[in-house]
Amino acid sequence: MPRMSYEEFLAQRTEFVSQEESRALGADVVLTEDEQKVNEHVMKLKKAELDVGFKSPIDFAPSRHFFKVLDQIKNSPLFQLIQKMPKGGILHAHDTAIGSMEPVIKATYQKFLWQNGDFDRPSPPHFKFSKTKPEPLDGVEWRSVTDVRKELGNEGFDENLRSLLTLFVDNPEVAYPCISHAWGRFFSMFISLEPIITFKPVWEEYFTNTLKELYADNVTYLEFRGVLPPVYDLDNRVYSPEEVVQIYYDLSEKFKKEHPDFVGVKFIYAPIRMADDATFDGYLREAENLHKKFPTFVAGFDLVGQEDLGRPLTDFNERLLKLSSSIQFFFHAGETNWNGLSDDNLIDAVLLGAKRIGHGFAAVKHPRVMEELKKRNICIELNPISNQVLKLVDDCRNHAGAIYFSDNYPVVVSSDDPAFWCASPLSHDFYVAFLGLASARQDLRLLKKLALNSIEYSGMTKAEKVEAKLKWNVAWNHFIDQTLKTIDQ
Repeated sequence: MPRMSYEEFLAQRTEFVSQEESRALGADVVLTEDEQKVNEHVMKLKKAELDVGFKSPIDFAPSRHFFKVLDQIKNSPLFQLIQKMPKGGILHAHDTAIGSMEPVIKATYQKFLWQNGDFDRPSPPHFKFSKTKPEPLDGVEWRSVTDVRKELGNEGFDENLRSLLTLFVDNPEVAYPCISHAWGRFFSMFISLEPIITFKPVWEEYFTNTLKELYADNVTYLEFRGVLPPVYDLDNRVYSPEEVVQIYYDLSEKFKKEHPDFVGVKFIYAPIRMADDATFDGYLREAENLHKKFPTFVAGFDLVGQEDLGRPLTDFNERLLKLSSSIQFFFHAGETNWNGLSDDNLIDAVLLGAKRIGHGFAAVKHPRVMEELKKRNICIELNPISNQVLKLVDDCRNHAGAIYFSDNYPVVVSSDDPAFWCASPLSHDFYVAFLGLASARQDLRLLKKLALNSIEYSGMTKAEKVEAKLKWNVAWNHFIDQTLKTIDQ
């Protein structure tokens, strides 16, 4: 039997490519005439970086460790354009690691801050705000930070503290040879960070500054996870979880009033998954209490911490099913490279009725999970830079998110803990996703779809989503107009 003619082959190939493109995330978005002009500009910038990377892969930013290409990305015209783009909301981020650490550094110039331990020791120093010198810790005396600053100089002290409060290093491959090394360093940071950031004036300043940085990055909605650590003041008062959420709520409302185009904030109560049974039962009681007290602000419940070392959802399923059905689940699941071990949390997350799944990196190994993501419209919260820094993938071209993008899965792009790797609140993750995870053919329609998805899959009510989309559309149209002016110059 003779082969098909070349003309027939070309017709089939064209149809094949067309069918693939029609299944991609964002393919259903219809661009206006002005948006099409901006799209041509966007794709010109994208193609320029792809061409350089295709000829010399080491020069392609998403293929290398994020720490190695920060300066390169900063100078990218495509990144600069994405920074200006209204990106909607962040649906996966953790309260004390979204905004930069500068308010924390600034706080160490205040009076009544004490330090236990030195910067040059293997174990990080402890800090504490107190009107009087605290009792020795493990036999070690506390010193006034004012005195430590005199010895090291302000610049020296600040640089030492900055290095403590970030995973950023010049040699990440050596410093973090495997996921447990990265997570170990990740957790050790909180020894120094938590007692500073949970001092009430710092807590308030840090969160307010986080909202400012979000707004500057053209992000106008935030849905964040929090473990609600003990916030304290100089009178030795420790604030209850309910009082801490009230602080978040009040600051969020104040910021929203000051910035009318800002959509708002919601909180996901997310305690540590390493908890014993008694502690976990306390978490569930707290979740019920917080949701009852703040029904429109507390969006739902999650468990955080390294999945491979934490307790699996199977340990908690029976009790989670008894939680009020009005409390939505947003479970971390599949943040692992394993198959048939901790990644089975994905199965539980689906069956428990999770509205969204955090990371979902391992879901591609579970065909039934992949089916249910679409069937149940469960959104995957992609965090590409986090997955690279925390050792799930080296080259972001190999990120599992590429599969979600290629076949129109419910998905958003978020940033997890951007402050810990010196990233912007969301723009860096959008850049890496658009350039590294997405097909070379995916264009402005994908970026627009991701922004709209962040509203659609949020924990907002229907009425709140309507308002959010109206505000976002105004910002998006302004972005298109301003970009057109830049192109025409």
